[in-house]
Amino acid sequence: AKRNGVGIYPETKHPTYFDSIGLSLEEPLVATLGANGWSSKRAPVFIQSFEVANLIDLNRMTEAALVQLINSTGKPYDFVVSGDPRTYADMTTPAGLREIARYADGAGPNKNWIVPRDSANRLLPPTSFVRDAHRAGLVVHPWTFRNENSFLPEDFRQGNPASPAYLGATGNAPAEYALFYELGVDGLFSDNPDTAVAARSEWAGKRGGRDGD
Repeated sequence: AKRNGVGIYPETKHPTYFDSIGLSLEEPLVATLGANGWSSKRAPVFIQSFEVANLIDLNRMTEAALVQLINSTGKPYDFVVSGDPRTYADMTTPAGLREIARYADGAGPNKNWIVPRDSANRLLPPTSFVRDAHRAGLVVHPWTFRNENSFLPEDFRQGNPASPAYLGATGNAPAEYALFYELGVDGLFSDNPDTAVAARSEWAGKRGGRDGD
């Protein structure tokens, strides 16, 4: 990553489970970042997790940026284990986002928390998630964007729905990216980063702004 001038975005997956078997993730991760000089706020690093307690621990262990992932349903697994009644939905409220800001630098929500879909997979009006998160001082990195029709709302699907190749065909993914860029997301997760960057450049050009604004 250093040789190629890019950052990293590691995820601490299932930290409660790994703690339970004596394989804590946080210490070796922090040690590796430190050994490579990537422990400061300015380091090109975001550490992400769907759980909460380990991000709180990491907040005491490193200055690297932390991102609270937010799933579309359910609750963080450490909340399940501890009996905490809060859900991911609770974390998307203004109060929930302010709580996240106490230990993390960003929120990584399922993109449907920003632009919901109805039962027919059509887009509903955007929520206030981005505005609320920004007011709490958090950056917003939604997930996961993909090019295929099967992952897009009906509004952006392309081709013949009767074709057996329809769901796997490429839809109008650039339109979905443009929608989220216009709503003010600070970054996003994509399985097709070439499409994401090209769509960002096109969107920025139409706005008369600089690429990457």
